[in-house]
Amino acid sequence: MPYFTDAEDLYAHLGRLFVDLLADEELAPRFRAADTIVQWRYRKPQAQVTAKLLEAEPAQVDLGATELVPEVVMTMDADVAHRFWLGKVNLAIAMARGQIRTEGPVAKVVKLGPLVKPVRERYRAQLLADGRGDLAAV
Repeated sequence: MPYFTDAEDLYAHLGRLFVDLLADEELAPRFRAADTIVQWRYRKPQAQVTAKLLEAEPAQVDLGATELVPEVVMTMDADVAHRFWLGKVNLAIAMARGQIRTEGPVAKVVKLGPLVKPVRERYRAQLLADGRGDLAAV
């Protein structure tokens, strides 16, 4: 059974994670340094999160439909994304196995890699604060 019941459930957790990160005064500039627009396309449930991470512009996160044109697209099952943000999925291995597919400049994808580590504990804490220990315990 999938971790998220529908797109709204996914947006309430994974979507909110990105919204909160890009509102964070310390982390937002680090994410904007990636200088790209990233879209995460999820399956099971179908959903998408698009983040404008451009150095010279305010950050923006769109949950669902968007007018932003992504430069980097990462496609995966929502369960893979959830486990990834909890630190349970290695990006390189998941890409090699086809669990995560990327489109766009490899250099931009690589720039996003170091940003993952500080997000993991934040995501787990967010889930626990939301009363979703079931999701945090994966």
